[in-house]
Amino acid sequence: MAEIWYGVVSESDASSNPCEASSRAARRRRMEIRRCKFVSGVAPPAPESPDNSEKRKKAASRTTSSASRELENALQCSGSSDEEKIPPSQKKSTKFRASSSSNVPEALRELPKYGLASVCGRRRDMEDAVSVHPSFCRRIRDATTQLHYFGVYDGHGCSHVATKCRERMHELVKEEVENMEEWKTAMERSFVRMDKEVVAWSREGGVGVSNCRCELQTPESEAVGSTAVVAVVSPDKIVVANCGDSRAVLCRDGKALPLSVDHKPDRPDELNRIEEAGGRVIYWDGPRVLGVLAMSRALGDNYLKPYVSCDPEVTITDRTVEDECLILASDGLWDVVSNDTACGVARMCLRRERAAAAAERAGPEAAAASDKACSDASMLLTKLALARQSTDNVSVVVVNLRLNT
Repeated sequence: MAEIWYGVVSESDASSNPCEASSRAARRRRMEIRRCKFVSGVAPPAPESPDNSEKRKKAASRTTSSASRELENALQCSGSSDEEKIPPSQKKSTKFRASSSSNVPEALRELPKYGLASVCGRRRDMEDAVSVHPSFCRRIRDATTQLHYFGVYDGHGCSHVATKCRERMHELVKEEVENMEEWKTAMERSFVRMDKEVVAWSREGGVGVSNCRCELQTPESEAVGSTAVVAVVSPDKIVVANCGDSRAVLCRDGKALPLSVDHKPDRPDELNRIEEAGGRVIYWDGPRVLGVLAMSRALGDNYLKPYVSCDPEVTITDRTVEDECLILASDGLWDVVSNDTACGVARMCLRRERAAAAAERAGPEAAAASDKACSDASMLLTKLALARQSTDNVSVVVVNLRLNT
């Protein structure tokens, strides 16, 4: 079978009407290009009527439009791999025989289900950093309990302090948690050690850093810092340490429960602390420490010490069966999205997956669905922040707590 897409009117057809042989219309018909289809041994079909041709074009247009929408929807869903960006119709289905938790390895059941998204937004540079370390340590007194680490760092002045926190903070927390009996002391010591490392590292020229906008030159490096909100999740507790205006919010039974309070210079207790240390809060495009920094606690910022403190506030929350998800995010989200709205968006993404997770009893299919739901939630929250004209970098981590109880 041969298919020819272009043909020329035959000479006999062209000369069938001798009266028009020399006319312009006849010349056009002789040069007319038609869509022809020849099949050996079969007479060529009659040309399509204008009505049928128009119907076929509309049907093809609808098919193309539907495929485009499917591809666009698939690309909008964030995932942990490029495979998740392929439309469902083009994916190869993978079926798992495991349908109960007894068929799933213990290590898989203990791993947290989470998703994260971090975008530059309308800022010139990306200064946020995100750190996730499942099963990053075990406590000495209970070696069978795995602890999971989640952190969001919002840098200012440059990105190198937030980057350093991403690389080192979880290691410091691990050292303190494994050797300390009390959560609050362990987290406070971790933040103080991190702050000392950042200050000393900046003064030494930031060995190993390349393409740094501030080039780590004194005194510019003294004016670089980062917020830090860290959550350590165990089977029975959620420990949050916060320093700055990033935030952790727990969604429990449909309600938003803040696990941290932003450190703003005009917060009454923070204002008193700054003034007692000899500093001032000046209102310059909002309250700022000495008219410069829009937060009262941060890591780094050596030139504003002791007015800007690196000491975190620590909260310890007992987990319940009503806990649904945990949201950690930089102020690029919280400046334009309320706690209740953020929890509502996350619950909307997780609600459909919970029924499947219960049916599969935390099987591999349910775990994959939960990961994708958390990724969708984090991406949707970043898009919501940008749609509401957030002018900052936006970083979001969503942790599904329902499957880890």
